[in-house]
Amino acid sequence: MAFFDSEIVQDEAKRLFTDYQQLMQLGSDYGKFDREGKKLYIEKMEEMMERYRVFMKRFELSEDFQAKLTVEQLRTQLGQFGLTPEKMFEQMEITLERMKSQLESAG
Repeated sequence: MAFFDSEIVQDEAKRLFTDYQQLMQLGSDYGKFDREGKKLYIEKMEEMMERYRVFMKRFELSEDFQAKLTVEQLRTQLGQFGLTPEKMFEQMEITLERMKSQLESAG
């Protein structure tokens, strides 16, 4: 079975995309959140990043041609911005850590 023919892969891809879209939309109001809302948003973003990291690892470990091609396309696209997938995750983690420290310093 091809990687993208898997119902599990298709379902997780849809859920990741939908959840990400919802978090981004919600994040546009981040400045209006109270302290607990901001903490919850950061936690949800961390969970999303972990899910995305696992999903991408599945692509990398797959022997499927389409999966390998997808990873290469992502690397090419990110490379246009001077990033690698690893650097992208690192930058996202730094951003989330900064958000946490701002929240802690705001008391």
